[in-house]
Amino acid sequence: MDPIYRALIVCTNHADYPTKLQKTGLWLSEATHFYDELAGRNLPYDIASPLGGTIPIDERSIERRDTINEKWYHDPTFRSKLDNSLKLDDINPSNYQILYFTGGHGTMWDFPDNLALQRLTQQVYESGGMVAAVCHGVSALLNVMLSDGSLLIDNRQVTGFSNMEEKLVRLDEEVPFSLEDALRQKKALYSKGLIPFLPYIEVDERLVTGQNPLSARKVGRKVLEEMYEK
Repeated sequence: MDPIYRALIVCTNHADYPTKLQKTGLWLSEATHFYDELAGRNLPYDIASPLGGTIPIDERSIERRDTINEKWYHDPTFRSKLDNSLKLDDINPSNYQILYFTGGHGTMWDFPDNLALQRLTQQVYESGGMVAAVCHGVSALLNVMLSDGSLLIDNRQVTGFSNMEEKLVRLDEEVPFSLEDALRQKKALYSKGLIPFLPYIEVDERLVTGQNPLSARKVGRKVLEEMYEK
């Protein structure tokens, strides 16, 4: 019998840009495509956010013709978990062996400095669990410190939304900082795919990161491979 692992999918609560009228939030496919991989193994899961409650969804991510988005966004259980997310402060890390940070630009505001998020990541990782993140969700890892005082991403192979991609979506003036630059400043070994917006992931032991929305499924697949096939 395969062991049953439980996953925690963490999403942003932040919906506003400094100057643009359009709203940000979760980039929907970064949750649905990852979860679609877990669903294939019937893995139990919860959805959490820094404040708990409703997860705002970036409107541009719903408009796309995406059968996986359709499938899970209209699934009553998944939708209920999105609308009633757990608060990070209330999470018991020992319940989870897989921790996954979704992206969407909102994460750049409420992930990097959240202490509950940092504690949770440290404890799941140090208990032998998998930590994964995609796109702007990788910002969650910037300030995670391990028990020995070192940064989780120090000298680790990671990826995340690139400067070029930020420029191409014309949001480089809106974000509070450059994710690519911040990862490099924290001494992470940052890399990216040759062509923007195509799937690209990095794996460094129990740390799996994806560069952009199209990388979410690949991240999910790799997490399961590491958990079940090693």
